Amino acid sequence: MALIEERCYVLHTSVTPADYLNLYEAVGLAVQSEALGSPLGYFATETGELNAVVSLWRYESFEDRQARRTKLASQQAWKDYLAKVRPMISAMSNRLLSPAVFSALK
Repeated sequence: MALIEERCYVLHTSVTPADYLNLYEAVGLAVQSEALGSPLGYFATETGELNAVVSLWRYESFEDRQARRTKLASQQAWKDYLAKVRPMISAMSNRLLSPAVFSALK
């Protein structure tokens, strides 16, 4: 069973999605991809919750997610990135989704 994780970061009004995405691309993406693999997608919101960034990640199972996220959390380069990006974030949310059997993201 695949598992899709949706993460949403709502940014402070002094920070734009472009600011966040530029820092992520320059510093966070390589470190995170090494531990988690490539994201299914990364998005800036246009409606609903504004000034937010949403990412989608695919895992084989909840246990696979736990193992990969534990690996990521142990890396000093990731901790250094978090020190830079956390001040940009006002709120965070996370959902774990189980794709339907006919979903393209299964």
